[in-house]
Amino acid sequence: MDLQSLSNLFATTYNPDPNVQKAGELQIRKISGQEGVVTALLQIIASDSVDLAIRQACSVFIKNRVQTSYIIDPSRPRPDQLPIAPSDRDALKSSILRLLAASPSRSITVQLASTLKNLVAHDVPDRWPGLLDEVKGLLLSGDIREVGAGCVAALEIVRAFRFRQKQDILPSIVEQLMPTLVHIASGMMNTPPSTSQEIPTMLHLILKTYKSSIIVNLSTHQQSGESLVPWGRLLFQVVNLQIPKEVVPGDEEDRERSEWWKAKKWAYGILGRLFHRFGNPSQLPTPMQEEYGPFATHFVTTFAPEIFKVYLQQVELYVSGQAWLSKKCQYQIFQFFTECVKPKTTWTLLKPHFETLVSSFVFPQLSFNSSKQQLWENDPVEYIRTSVDEYENFSSPVSAATSFLFSLSSNRTKTTFMPILGFVNTVLRSGAAPAQRFGALNMTAALGPFIMRHPEVKDNMEQFMLQHVLPEFSAPEPYLRAIACEVLGTVVKAGLLWSNEENLNNHSRAVAMALDDPELPVRVQAALALTEMIVIHESVKEAVAPQVGKVIQDLLKLSDETDLDILNNCMETMVERFQSELLPVAAQLTARLCDSYLRLARESISQEEIDPQTLDSDSLLSDADDGKIYGAMGVAKTIGTIVASVESSSEILSQIQEIIIPIIRFTLEHKILDLFDNMYDLVDSLTFKLHSISPNMWPVFELTYDLFKSDAVDFLDEMLPTLDNFVSYGTDVFKSRADYRQKAIDIYRTSIVSTQLGENDRVNGCKLAESILLNLRGQVDEHLQEFITIALGCLDQGETASFRLANLEVLVNAVLYNASAALHLMETSKPGTSRIFFDNWFVAINSDSRLPRVHDKKLSILALCALMELDSSRIPEVLRDGWPGIVGGALKIFKDLPQAIEKRKALEDSFQEESDDDDEEDAKFLNLEGEDEDVWDEDSAYLEMLAKEGARLRAKSDRLADGDDLSVSSEESEIDEELGYFSPLDVVNPYVSFKQALTTFQMQNGPIYQAATTGLNVEQQTLLMEVMRIAESQSAADEAQI
Repeated sequence: MDLQSLSNLFATTYNPDPNVQKAGELQIRKISGQEGVVTALLQIIASDSVDLAIRQACSVFIKNRVQTSYIIDPSRPRPDQLPIAPSDRDALKSSILRLLAASPSRSITVQLASTLKNLVAHDVPDRWPGLLDEVKGLLLSGDIREVGAGCVAALEIVRAFRFRQKQDILPSIVEQLMPTLVHIASGMMNTPPSTSQEIPTMLHLILKTYKSSIIVNLSTHQQSGESLVPWGRLLFQVVNLQIPKEVVPGDEEDRERSEWWKAKKWAYGILGRLFHRFGNPSQLPTPMQEEYGPFATHFVTTFAPEIFKVYLQQVELYVSGQAWLSKKCQYQIFQFFTECVKPKTTWTLLKPHFETLVSSFVFPQLSFNSSKQQLWENDPVEYIRTSVDEYENFSSPVSAATSFLFSLSSNRTKTTFMPILGFVNTVLRSGAAPAQRFGALNMTAALGPFIMRHPEVKDNMEQFMLQHVLPEFSAPEPYLRAIACEVLGTVVKAGLLWSNEENLNNHSRAVAMALDDPELPVRVQAALALTEMIVIHESVKEAVAPQVGKVIQDLLKLSDETDLDILNNCMETMVERFQSELLPVAAQLTARLCDSYLRLARESISQEEIDPQTLDSDSLLSDADDGKIYGAMGVAKTIGTIVASVESSSEILSQIQEIIIPIIRFTLEHKILDLFDNMYDLVDSLTFKLHSISPNMWPVFELTYDLFKSDAVDFLDEMLPTLDNFVSYGTDVFKSRADYRQKAIDIYRTSIVSTQLGENDRVNGCKLAESILLNLRGQVDEHLQEFITIALGCLDQGETASFRLANLEVLVNAVLYNASAALHLMETSKPGTSRIFFDNWFVAINSDSRLPRVHDKKLSILALCALMELDSSRIPEVLRDGWPGIVGGALKIFKDLPQAIEKRKALEDSFQEESDDDDEEDAKFLNLEGEDEDVWDEDSAYLEMLAKEGARLRAKSDRLADGDDLSVSSEESEIDEELGYFSPLDVVNPYVSFKQALTTFQMQNGPIYQAATTGLNVEQQTLLMEVMRIAESQSAADEAQI
C-alpha cells in the first residue's frame, strides 16, 4: 500500500461516521502484520505535508504495535501478536531519534517516547550498542530541538531500567549520560528565566531522568564526588532559583503545572530521595549497609545540613510572603523535615527550629483558608473526601505537614509534645479568629491518639472538650461545627473517660443535633463521631436505640449523596450494634443498600465505557473514577454485615438472599472484576449460613464457570469457597446434573494445566477436587480416572510444599472415594504407578512435617482405613509386600495427631481472645524515654524487614537463574491450619473408624493382619492399645449421648 493510501486509511480512524471508522480499523488490523507497514508509517509521521491528526494516529499505532509485538514470548503467544519484520525493526531504531527531534506536537512526542522506551528495554545494550552515542550526539549538537530530543531519549532509556534490581545495565548508562546532562542543565541555569518553555522543559526532563535513575539503586559513579558535587550544585541552584512572576501563569493551579515549577519539584524530589533511601545511616536497612554505609555517613554529615539550611531559607521566604512555593514543593520540604526527626545528626539541626516550623509552616496548612472555603461551598462532597482522606493524599502539603507533626510527637515526645500542645492552647485561649481556631482543633484531632496516651495530658482532655470543643457545636461557622465533631470522635475512639454522665450526654446530644445540620460536611462528621460514641459508650447506644431507624436512614441518605466509603463503615457498625432492633427491617435495609450498590456499579460501568481515545494521559492515570468502585465495595461489605447479623433467623436470611442475588448476577454478568471479591464473599456467606443452595443461586454457579473459563481465570482464590459450598450443600443437584459435575471437574483440570495460573491456584484446584471426591461419593466414578491421571502427572513436582501436599491428597482422596477402583486405575495407567504413589505417600506419613494439619492426618488415617477394609484379591501385586505397613503408617499419624489438634485449638483460642495491648500501643505512639539519640521505631523496623525480604528474594532469584534446584527448599513457610475450612471429615471420628477398619482387616485378611500387628515394635504396640482404648471410650461416649 502506497503512502497516500495508508494516510487515507489512518484518516478514517477519527472519521465522525462510526461505520467508516470501524471499517478503517478492521482494514488496519488486516494489514498491520505486513512487512513494510511500520516503515511506511514512520515516513508519514516524518512528513510535514501530512495532516497532524493522521501523523498522531500513526504514532499511536506504532506505539501499540511495538508494545504488544516487538517481543513475543513463544510460551505464551496471543492471537493479536504478529511479529515485526527485521526491516521494520531496523527502520524503527534508525528513525526514532530523528522523529523525536522533528516532532511537531507534544502528543506525538509522548507516543514516540513510549515507543523508544520499549525498544530500549528489549534491545539495549546488545542489539543497539550505538544508541548512547547517538543520544549524546543530540545532546551536544547545539540545536535546541535536538537537545530536547536527547533529553527525552535519555529519560526513556533510564526509565526502561529504573526498576531493575540487578546493577548490570543502568550503572553504565548513568555513567555515560549523567555528566553530559548535568553539564547542559548547569549551563541552562546561567540564562535568566523567561516565558520561553524550551529551557525549563529540558531542565525538568533532565532532573526527572536523574530521579528515575535512583529509584532502586545509587550507582558507584553517582556516589562519587565527581557526580555528587555538580549534581548537588545544580539541585541547590534550582531550589534557590527565584522565578519572576511574569514568566509563569498568574493562576496558582496553572503555575503549579508550569515547566519551571515542575523542574523545582523534581529538584526537591531528588534531594529527598537521596537522603531517604541512601543518605540516612541511622535508618539504612542492614542489607544496604555494605553498599551505601560510607556514602550515607558522608551524606548525612556534609550534604544533609546544607539541604536543611536551604529548605529553611525557602520556608522563611514563603511564610514571610517574599516567595511562592508550589504545593508539591511544600510537600517535599515537609517530607525532608520528617526524615530529619529520627537521625541524631539531623535532629540536632531541626530541634532549635521545630516550634517555629509548627507555628508558621504546619499550622497554616491545617487552618481553614480561602481554598478550603471555596471547596466547601462549590463541592462539599469533595471537601469531605479531601478532609477525611487528607493524610492518605501523598502529594498534599496538608498530608505531609500532618506526618511531620506525627513524627515530632511520636519520636521526640519528650522535647516536642508539650510545646506543640501549648501552642494549640495559646491559639484557643487567645480569642483567635474562627479559621485559626479551626487550625488548632484540626491539630488536636490529628494528635488525638497521641494526646490520649500521654500520661500527663490525657486526664485533662475532658476539661479541654468542655472548654474548647463543646461550644463550637453551636458556632455560626459550619467548619467549626464539623471540626468539633471530628475532635470528639477522635478522642472518644482513643479512650477518653468522662468523669460524669452529664458531660458525656451533653456531647452526645450535640452530635445528635449535628446529624440534622444544614451543611453536608457537618452531618458526615457527626455520623462518624456518633458511631464512635455508640461503640464505646453503652449509654449512648441505649439513647440511640429507639431512633436507630432514623439514624440508619440518615446514613443511607448521606451515603447516597457522597458515595463515601467511611459512611459504609458507620453503617456496618450500626448494623452490628443494633442487630435485634434492625432485624424486623433487615430486608428493607438490604433492598435499599442493593439499590445503592447497583447505582454505583452502573456508574462505574459507564465510566469504563468512555472511549480511551478521547482521554488525555492525566485522565487515564486519574483515580477519581475509582470512587464508584470503592463505594460499591463499601456497600457490599455493609450488606455482608447484615447477612452476618441475621443468621439466627433462617427465614429472614433466605428472604435477604433473594434480594441480594440480583446484584451478584449483575456484577458477574457485567464482568466488574474489581467487585468479584465482594460478591463471592456474599455468595460464600449466604450459602454457608443457610447450608443450602436456592434455585435462584444456581445461575451464579454457571456464571462462575463461564467467567473462570474466560475473563476471570485468575479469580479461583476468590471463587473457591463459593464452589466448595455449591458442591457441599448442593449435592442433590450435582447428583442429578452431569453437566454441573463436568463443569466443576473442568475447573480442577484447568487450574492444573493452565499456563496462566500459578501454584496457589493449583492448590485451590486440588481443594475443589477434594470437595468433589468427599461430597459426591459414588457420583463421579466416570471421572475418577481423570482425577488420578492429572494428580499423578504432578506428583512431587511442585515448587511449593503446599501444592505438593494438595496434589498428593487428591490421590489420597481418590483412595478414600473408592480404594479398589483407585488402585486399579493407577495400575491401568502404567504398571507400578500405585507403588510410586505409596512411596510418596509414606514419605509424607513418616515425616514430622509433611502432613502438618489435623485435616491432613485425618484424611490419611481414613484412607488407610479404607485400604485395610479392602479384600486381599483387590490389592495390586506390586503393593502386597508392603501392605502390612499400613497399620504402622496409621499409628505414626495417630502418634502426631494429638499435638496437631492441640496446635489447632491454640490457634482457634488466639483468634477468639480479645487482645489488650494498651502498653504496647502507647510505646508505638510515644517516645517518652528517648533523649536526642537516633530513633529506631516500627516504621524503621518495617523497612528493615522489607529490605531483608527483598534481599532474600533476589538471592533466590539469582540462584534460580544460575540453575540451582530450589524445589525442596528450607525457606518454605509452614503450612498453617485453615480455620475457615470445613470438610465432611470433620464429623468423622478417626479412632472409631480405625478400630472398625482394623476389625474388618483381621476378619478379611487374617494372614496380612497377623504380619501387620506382629511386626510392630514395642512403642507401636503400646500406641495401638492406646488408640483402641480411646476408640472404645469415645464410642461408648457417643452411644451414651444417643
